[in-house]
Amino acid sequence: MIKPLVIKVGGALLESECGMERLFEVLLQLKQQDWQPVLVHGGGNLVEQQLSANGMASTKHQGLRVTPEEQMPIVAGALAGMANTQLVAAAKAQGLSAIGLSLMDGNATTAEVLNPELGCVGSVVPSSPELLNALLSQGLTPVICSIAATNEGQLLNVNADQAATAICQLLKAPLVLLSDVSGVLDGKGKLIEQLTLELAQQLMVSGIIEGGMKVKVEAAQQAAAAIDNTVTIASWRHPEQLMALISGEAAGTQIPAPVSAI
Repeated sequence: MIKPLVIKVGGALLESECGMERLFEVLLQLKQQDWQPVLVHGGGNLVEQQLSANGMASTKHQGLRVTPEEQMPIVAGALAGMANTQLVAAAKAQGLSAIGLSLMDGNATTAEVLNPELGCVGSVVPSSPELLNALLSQGLTPVICSIAATNEGQLLNVNADQAATAICQLLKAPLVLLSDVSGVLDGKGKLIEQLTLELAQQLMVSGIIEGGMKVKVEAAQQAAAAIDNTVTIASWRHPEQLMALISGEAAGTQIPAPVSAI
């Protein structure tokens, strides 16, 4: 029986060879305990470097990268090319049989433009799990970049947290969002171990949760509701927490599924 675990990592991980090595060491341990990790990644820092090298400016709106049509080939090249192959190579170095994919491969997701004002930024929903299930059944580790395409073939840049949410829904799998911080922090910089919907709303209104973390929390809430299970926000700097999580121990910030009204 396949037991998938969806893990999202951000672009900061790509700048740490030690971080990638430690993460894939832990993913190998997960496979040895019959879990099948599925990695979903962004690559914001790499995208910014490539845009800058091509004389283009990078802007964000409410935590989402604005992606004009003329920038899309560079963004796709950075994420589906450089970032994806770098992670697949790092996985191979630790003994994992990894395969690089995008959100469009095997019609895993259906995509559409999220907001015309953001340019080629996409919203995805789960579509077909067949390809991923086939790969997992063969013991392969999918490494999925956050590039999607509409049914008409238009390439879209998708926020990686939202991409991971769609993949966890597709596979009906637990989700861990790994960031470069230990989890969601309160106004005093202290880790919030349990972030309820009500507390999250309060912290968003007060501006404590904003920007990229706001997008991450909202994606985690959507995923928790969709899979009716807790979603974790933790740090890639401490990948050993993944082993604790599958053993039922607490790590990072837990986003619980909403309680259904009786």
